[in-house]
Amino acid sequence: MEKITTIGLDIAKHVFQVHGINGAGATVSRRKLRRDDVVGFFKALPPCLIGIEACATGHHWARVLMALGHEVRLIALVDDDDHDLIPPLARSALLPLIGQLREVHEKVSELDRQIHAWHRSNELSRRLETIPGIGPITASAIAATVTDASLFKSGRQLAAWIGLVPRQNSSGGKDRLGRISKQGDPYLRRLLVVGAHAVLRFSGKAKVAPTRWAAELLVKKPYNVVAVALANKMARIVWALMTTGRRFEATAAL
Repeated sequence: MEKITTIGLDIAKHVFQVHGINGAGATVSRRKLRRDDVVGFFKALPPCLIGIEACATGHHWARVLMALGHEVRLIALVDDDDHDLIPPLARSALLPLIGQLREVHEKVSELDRQIHAWHRSNELSRRLETIPGIGPITASAIAATVTDASLFKSGRQLAAWIGLVPRQNSSGGKDRLGRISKQGDPYLRRLLVVGAHAVLRFSGKAKVAPTRWAAELLVKKPYNVVAVALANKMARIVWALMTTGRRFEATAAL
């Protein structure tokens, strides 16, 4: 990784967002960190400048990161009138934008609460959540979109409809698999691939068959290729659960 000189760290309750740039101002790192991974990530980095919002937990993380050798600067809220770090004209221009962002955030949070409530009330959505890599958002999206799984003759057909099956190029009696077609439902495909990435992060401690299979495949194939392959397998498991009425069983030979 190219050397990071400055990082903007957006702290939250569970997931932190990291945006790192180099000396020329070019983005060299953009990733999410779970709370337990923050110290390990910054401990492995050479000393750099880190900007954090000046809030209650911001002071705690500033002390933690400074103890690791980094320089930390706490940045005030734009609408905090108790400082003069932001020129009045800039403040007046930024406040309407902040208001819009807060309104959008509140609307998204309300929709998120509604989706979770629907998920808890839907038996199929709760069964789909038992699949590793599928949470309430993905489960509810699948349950709401695929209203009749029996229309698909196999799990492969469902995976193909979502757009997770690679193109086949046959020549001289040999089958060659190309890139996924990306036809079908892009939203479900993205959710399943994101879920597959989450599973792969902990594949070294895999206890269920699909995750063990993905961990073994990582030895031979690139990370993103394995993530799509695992998403494909997840789609097939979805079809199996939807057509049999069963829940995912970790001990099943899938």
